[in-house]
Amino acid sequence: MTSMAGKLAHLRERDQGVGTNQHAVKFCQQDFQALKHQCLEAGRLFEDDRFPAESRSLGYNELGPYSPKTHGVVWKRPTELCSNPTFIDGGATRTDICQGVLGDCWLLAAIASLTLEQQVLARVVPAGQSFDEGYAGIFHFQFWQFGEWVDVVIDDRLPTRDGELLFVHSATGSEFWSALLEKAYAKVNSCYEALSGGTTTEGFEDFTGGIAEIYQLNKAPAHLFKIIQKALGLGSLLGCSIDITSKYETEAVTAQKLVKGHAYSVTGAQVVHVSGREVELIRIRNPWGKVEWIGAWSDGSREWASVCADERTKLGHVSEDGEFWMSYSDFVGHFSRVEICNLTPDTLVSEEVGHWNSYQFGGVWRVGSTAGGCGNNPATFCSNPQFAVRLEDVDDDPLDGEEGCTLLVGLMQRDGRRGLRLGRQLNTAGFAIYQVPEQYKGRTNVHLGPDVLLRQQAVALSTFINSREVCERFNLPPGEYIIVPSTFEPHKKGSFVLRVFSEKQAATSEMEDDIDAVVKETEISESDVDPHFKYLFKQIAGNDSEVSVFELVRVLNKVVSQSKSDLKTDGFSLETGRHIVSLLDKDGSAKLGLTEFHILWMKIQKYLDIFKNHDTDGSGTMSSHEMRAALTQAGFKVNSAVLQIIVCRYANAQYAIDFDCFVGCLIRLEMLFKMFKTLEADGSGKMELDIQQWLCLAIN
Repeated sequence: MTSMAGKLAHLRERDQGVGTNQHAVKFCQQDFQALKHQCLEAGRLFEDDRFPAESRSLGYNELGPYSPKTHGVVWKRPTELCSNPTFIDGGATRTDICQGVLGDCWLLAAIASLTLEQQVLARVVPAGQSFDEGYAGIFHFQFWQFGEWVDVVIDDRLPTRDGELLFVHSATGSEFWSALLEKAYAKVNSCYEALSGGTTTEGFEDFTGGIAEIYQLNKAPAHLFKIIQKALGLGSLLGCSIDITSKYETEAVTAQKLVKGHAYSVTGAQVVHVSGREVELIRIRNPWGKVEWIGAWSDGSREWASVCADERTKLGHVSEDGEFWMSYSDFVGHFSRVEICNLTPDTLVSEEVGHWNSYQFGGVWRVGSTAGGCGNNPATFCSNPQFAVRLEDVDDDPLDGEEGCTLLVGLMQRDGRRGLRLGRQLNTAGFAIYQVPEQYKGRTNVHLGPDVLLRQQAVALSTFINSREVCERFNLPPGEYIIVPSTFEPHKKGSFVLRVFSEKQAATSEMEDDIDAVVKETEISESDVDPHFKYLFKQIAGNDSEVSVFELVRVLNKVVSQSKSDLKTDGFSLETGRHIVSLLDKDGSAKLGLTEFHILWMKIQKYLDIFKNHDTDGSGTMSSHEMRAALTQAGFKVNSAVLQIIVCRYANAQYAIDFDCFVGCLIRLEMLFKMFKTLEADGSGKMELDIQQWLCLAIN
């Protein structure tokens, strides 16, 4: 219950704007300004107990406490490593980022790209940090993590060996922003070793909050040049690289002066006219500021002589600066991949570029309730979370000349790196997109079932992969669609962030049932009760003509065990009996009279019919994935969040629900709905309680 309260509090904070870059979540509940003030007041340097200068912060295997790679490691502050340390000296540049013994070149390539985008870098590296006045051994950085920005506090103790930094360092050895940024990112991911291996796009996303695409150029789509053009017009960050076949090729220079295994930036895409034909050109920047392409369309090449002066001026044809043009055909032939990080509207302040429209949702796959697996699992697939997208306006400049709506969909699994030290693996996950049938258009207060999703083919499918994110681009006709994210296999737990980027505005929402109940009050008098039932009741109740909770549980268990051999049950519990009495007791006697007991009996008969209807395999139990439909038949509408709690509370280890638990759940739901309706303020959907009222209701 306390964890649920924490989740609700977090959602409330999100509604108030917490989690944006301007109002980042305090990672590990650490407040940078408060901690710095405390250190300055006490005259001491900050020591971070949440990421201590100990072996466990280094790693768990290759960098574990018993690994020879960590022998002789000493944690030192920059003030102990050089006489005049600086945080950033003369602006952040690529030479500030030299790799150490950690295999996180993917991260360093992303950091290097940030140095070319100072506006974006400023969101990650807050201003006003230095080793000068006000120095207290404490620094902070901001990263986008699974849907929200977090502010990460660190101390400046860095791992060294023989007086040299073990990991990232600057070329001069006296500039420390990159080493401290790497430490903060290691803290977010649990340790330094968790940063080993990755893709530049992961760093791009965590430094911008954008959504990344990767295109292998040997399989380039027909309209990739136009995709690149559009991405640049939308302010996206683009990188490209040439694969290496061994570590010895790293930063090897080809005959055409291209560097293998090196991160380039793509900065332009234009069409020029030469002798009456169009030539597609790509502009590329080498962060080194030297070593440029010397082939066709390079600086000073003869191809430029055929281009008119106006076009040359428009293209900004300049010389030796690390930036160069090449034909798109040469680009595809020489480079291996291009990575595009599409930015959220809040990242860009310039009015010179367009903006994507972005939407995001968080969700979970919970075993027994929302972990339904892919469409190969028809019995459980529809249990997965569902998200609606309504596309109305087509793109202004379609890629292939056919009208449509461009959609980027990214499905990201949470906390993959943090789980590495525990041996956890990411799920194989992906998503399917379906068209919304006519009768459900305009509705988001419904969770589509097998009668809808299993009777049509998906209009689009992603690949299913076990990586942090699967992101794909689609061009769909205007209309309403449902995105169903899932693991490939059912019954795999995990949490995710689903993001949707569209060129034109779209309406998006989670597809969920409204929480509601239709419970008919049954009013009967003693004269309505069958004489035989009266006789049986008197035998049970005894002289006081009322059934106590103890008598109730005893008779329910006896009846179920004797007459319903096709039901599996562990027996009605005393807790369930008390809930039944609490719901039906009209006179406050804590016992059930004749009419109250008769109403209960009719309820149980109704519940039995529903239970058998959803015991599809005749096992005597009901699969927890059938619970949503069974509750609906009983008159209760619940969403996925409530359903997950119900399954946790009432399902067994095999995620099956027996009859006594089913009855207990329905009785409890009816009681809770009635309590809420009694206390609801003028149909507002809210109620207000003081602490005494809350405790009395919760304990009841």
